Amino acid sequence: MLKLMIGVKGTGKTKHLIELVNKASAESHGSVVCIEKGTKLTTDIKYTARLIPAEAYFIDDAQSLYGFVAGISASDHDLTDLFIDSALKICNNDIPAFDKFLDEINMLSEKIGFECFITSSLPEEEATDTMKKYL
Repeated sequence: MLKLMIGVKGTGKTKHLIELVNKASAESHGSVVCIEKGTKLTTDIKYTARLIPAEAYFIDDAQSLYGFVAGISASDHDLTDLFIDSALKICNNDIPAFDKFLDEINMLSEKIGFECFITSSLPEEEATDTMKKYL
């Protein structure tokens, strides 16, 4: 299942994501993975969660982000929770590609059986119909 949280900068999206990652890593009996743009979460995320900076793996668009997530889910059969911070930025602010990514990640998470929480900086009034399905 996919949950998307959007809002303008400073609305607490990343803070909420940090709380959810740390809660999941404390409660999960499987793997918790968090993908971020940059390395700003290094000191906030508990060591029990796998924190991955997208740039370290040359992830710079929606297609490469989906492929990376698919690879993680294929190789980690214990994946229970996946978090992606600033996903739209990782996808180069390409709205059509991001919409496709959301639908694909939702299908993958339902098929494999992991929870997915994504944040993106975007005013709520600019959300597409696809994005609204996951809010």
